[in-house]
Amino acid sequence: MTRHHAETGRTALAAAGLLSRARDQPDVGRLGRPAGPPSSRAALFELGSGLAALRIAGALPRLLAAPRGDGHVVVDIPGWKAPEISGAPLRAYLRHLGYDAKGWGFGTNTGDPRRDVERLTRRVLELADESGATVSLVGWSLGGVIAREVARRHPDAVRRVITYGTPVVGGPRFTAVARAYDAGTSTAAEAVAERLDATSPIQVPLTVVYTRRDGIVAWQACIDRSSPYAEHVEVASTHIGMGVDPDVWGVVADRLAG
Repeated sequence: MTRHHAETGRTALAAAGLLSRARDQPDVGRLGRPAGPPSSRAALFELGSGLAALRIAGALPRLLAAPRGDGHVVVDIPGWKAPEISGAPLRAYLRHLGYDAKGWGFGTNTGDPRRDVERLTRRVLELADESGATVSLVGWSLGGVIAREVARRHPDAVRRVITYGTPVVGGPRFTAVARAYDAGTSTAAEAVAERLDATSPIQVPLTVVYTRRDGIVAWQACIDRSSPYAEHVEVASTHIGMGVDPDVWGVVADRLAG
């Protein structure tokens, strides 16, 4: 078999979900900086996001072979305007592996991160106290922003943070909804985030999952260049498709077990 045929075969198996398209990205220093929101072409591809779920059937053998969980609490935080039920498939998978996977408990993420950091902080501290163990946080898009800030405040209560499609820099400036935000407010939020990353970087293990096909958040804005314990994994999903992408699920399961 020629190298070309072998590569074609691997591509076909990955497209069917039998192989993962997730790739560790150890050298984020060579990646570009965000210049603006995603292109209109990238946003258009988000219309096909539901196709990511079709790969779950092919991925089942490798998903079910993931390391078993140790029973600790994992809190799943939805993205902007996403209902809490959007994370139900991932939570069901994590419960199957043996984790105590929970929704964040506040319904739809309406887009008030300041309020949500406060109330999720209280919930995480309660869960840590009840279980007698640290809590892992899994956040999608804006949900990841909230997870990061809870972990920044209380590294003693948070075991690990995993984000996917989460903007780390620029606030909403590098997202498809940038025009809906006041420029002054956006700039102020970005300045606060940059100050926090410089003076109080996140001190827990942090896995950043991003995709270059993201049509909602500029993928370059997802790169964390400040947190000392951050690692990066690239997948091939769209932004909306990440919630049902078996490769994202596989990364979450692998890191939680780690």
